[in-house]
Formats: sequence, C-alpha cells, structure tokens
Amino acid sequence: MRQITDTIFMVRPIQFRLNEETAVNNYYQDEGVKIIDQNKKAQDEFDAFAKALQDKGINVLIVQDRIEFDTPDSIFPNNWISTHENGDVALYPMFAENRRRERRPDAMELMEAEGFQI
Repeated sequence: MRQITDTIFMVRPIQFRLNEETAVNNYYQDEGVKIIDQNKKAQDEFDAFAKALQDKGINVLIVQDRIEFDTPDSIFPNNWISTHENGDVALYPMFAENRRRERRPDAMELMEAEGFQI
C-alpha cells in the first residue's frame, strides 16, 4: 500500500507541561527539567511549525486543545488516532486517564468539513 498526504492534523496546546499521570512510567519525561512557561514555548513552536508547513503548501488541520480537558500531552494525537486511505479512522485507547480525554469527535468533524470521507 502506498500512502502520501498533503494534509496533516495537529492539536494546538493550551496547557502543555509535564504530565504527572504519565511521568511515572514514561522514560522520555524528566521531572527535573523545569522550563518557564512551557505552554507559551510549546504554542510558539507549534505556530511556527504550522506556518512553515503551510508555507510549503501543506494543508494543516488545526484543532485547539480545550483547557477543561486537562490534557498536557494533546500535541501528540498520533498516539490516539490514525487515518487510512480507505476512509477508516482508528481511535486507540490510552493508558492514562487524562490521555483518554484527548480523543475528540470534533477532530473527525473537522476532517469531514475539510472534505475527507470517514
């Protein structure tokens, strides 16, 4: 199967930080690293990256994270969703409770509004 896309799906962070629920068993998270205003830095990097992609002609579908969900890892949607050439969308379970809240039906609504058949 050959897959290629001119579109990517991204979630803009609203409260990016160390995830207390996943840090206990995630090797890549370092509780000792403290970055002042992590979320602002993540948002700035997100915006610059999305613009760089768009400047190269890549369609970027952006979903804004919601503060009420308390999902510090929301910028990693590749962990809970995949799209497939035949229109299938797979939603994957997440171990941590706050990671489960990342799965968003409105993400699929955005994809359909942009012309993707699900």
